[in-house]
Amino acid sequence: MFDLVIRNGLLVDPETGLEQIGDVAVQGGIIQRVGSFSGGGRREIDATGLVVAPGFIDLHAHGQCVASDRMQAFDGVTTSLELEVGILPVSDWYSRQQERGRVLNYGASVAWAFARISAMIGRPVEPSLSFMGRCYDDPRWSENTASSSELRDILSLVGQGLAEGGLGIGIPHAYVPGVGAKELVDLCTLAKRHEVPTYTHIAYSSNIDPRSSIEAYTRLIGYAGATGAHMHICHFNSTSLLDIRQAAELVSTAQKQGLNITVEAYPYGTGSTVIGSPLFGEAAFRERTGSPYTAIQRVDDGHRFESREEVLDVQRERPDTLVLWHFLDVESDPSAQDLLDVSVLYPGGVIASDAMPWMLPDGSVYEGLDWPLPETAVAHPRSSGTFSRFLREYLRERSRVSLCEAMRRCSLGPAKILETVSPQMRRKGRLQEGCDADIVVFDAVTITDRADFAAMNRPSEGVRHLLVNGQSVISGGELNRDAFPGQPVRGHCGVV
Repeated sequence: MFDLVIRNGLLVDPETGLEQIGDVAVQGGIIQRVGSFSGGGRREIDATGLVVAPGFIDLHAHGQCVASDRMQAFDGVTTSLELEVGILPVSDWYSRQQERGRVLNYGASVAWAFARISAMIGRPVEPSLSFMGRCYDDPRWSENTASSSELRDILSLVGQGLAEGGLGIGIPHAYVPGVGAKELVDLCTLAKRHEVPTYTHIAYSSNIDPRSSIEAYTRLIGYAGATGAHMHICHFNSTSLLDIRQAAELVSTAQKQGLNITVEAYPYGTGSTVIGSPLFGEAAFRERTGSPYTAIQRVDDGHRFESREEVLDVQRERPDTLVLWHFLDVESDPSAQDLLDVSVLYPGGVIASDAMPWMLPDGSVYEGLDWPLPETAVAHPRSSGTFSRFLREYLRERSRVSLCEAMRRCSLGPAKILETVSPQMRRKGRLQEGCDADIVVFDAVTITDRADFAAMNRPSEGVRHLLVNGQSVISGGELNRDAFPGQPVRGHCGVV
C-alpha cells in the first residue's frame, strides 16, 4: 500500500508532454506510479476536475523564512531559492535554515556582493539579505573598483561559497556600479570552471544611452561569449523598461549563436528593492527611466517620493528601506501590457517572483509563525501571487500559453537551469516515476492571485493540495501549520 494516492486528476508532465486523466502514487517522498495502476493508499486525494502537476520552482525569492514559504505555498511553489543576490557564508545559512525548519525546499547562490563587502570594507558577513542593504552606509564596496588584493579575496570567498554548496553566483551588477570588467570576467570564468550558473541583475535600467539597458544586455552577452559562463538574466521585465523588444532581440540572437543565456520574468509592472539602489539617486533618474519620483513608493507606509532630494535623504538615513517602483502602468496602458508580455512570454523563459521579505511597520522583517500573516505585514503582491497571477492571466483569461507550456515555465524550466550545479534538480519539475513528490494540485478554473497594492498579504486561491517531499503542506485548501518538510537544495562543486 502506498503512502498516498492522488486519484482522477489531469496529470501534466511538461518534459514528456503527458496531459491525461490518471492517478499518482507516492511512497517515501518519491513518486512511485503515474497513470493507471493497481494498489491503494493509506491516504487518498480525489483530484477529479483538478490539475496534478510538478510543484513550482521559484529561482528568485528573497523572503527565505517560514512566513514567506507559507504564502508561496498557496501560490503553488514547492522550492524557493535565493539566487539573484545570494548568501554568504553559505554553510552558516544552510545550517540556520535546517535548525529553524522550512516549509518549502530551499537553497541559495553565493553572494558576490557580500564578498565585496567583506574584502573592501571589512564587515563580517551575515547570512541575511538585509545585510547588503545596511552596508550602503559605507558605499565603497559598491562604488569602488577592487584592487588586485581585494579581488583575490573576493574570488576566494566566492570560491569557498561554491565549495559549501552554493547554487552558482549571484551578480546584482546594478547595485555595484564600481565593479570593473576584469573582475566580472574573473567571476564568470570562475563560474564556467565549475559549470555553475550566474544570476545577474544587469548593470543599468535606462531607456537612454550612455549606460542604457541595451548597453547592459550587450555587456552581459559579451561576458557569456568571452567566458562561456551560463548567464541567467533576472527579472527581464523590470530591467528592460521600454526597450524590452530590442533587449529580447539581442538575447535571442545570442542564444541562436549557442551562448548559454536564460531569462526569467514576473507578471507585474511594478518592481521592488531598497531605496539605497544607486538607480534612484541618479541625477537623471526621470529622463533615464521614464518614471517620475512619485513612481517610487515606500512599502511600509505607502508614501510616494516627490523629489531627488527626498530620495537622497532617505538613502543617507535608511538605505535599506524597501520601496516599490511602478515602472509600467499595465492597469490602464495597453502598450505597457504589450511590453510586459514580451518579457513574460519570451520563448524558453521561466517565471520567477522576486518575492520580497514581509516587513512590519517598525521596519523589521517578519519571520514569525503566525498564520494568517499579521495584517500589518507588507511586501509586494508578487510575494503572494506571482504564479497564480501568471496562470490566471496568461493561461485562463488570455490563452497565451497552453497548460503544458505554463507548467514548463513554472516547474521544468527552472529545474533545468539548475541541473548542472545541482543534480537534485533532475528529480524536480517533473511528474514522473522516481522523481521527488513535490506536487501541486490546483483548480485551473479558479486559481487566482488575490494580493494587490492595497492588500499585499492575501494568499492566492485555487491550490487545493500541495506536497513537499511527499508531505502535505496544503490539504483541501487549508494550511497544515505543523508541516515543515522543506529540504536543502545544494550545489555539488566540492572543494575549490
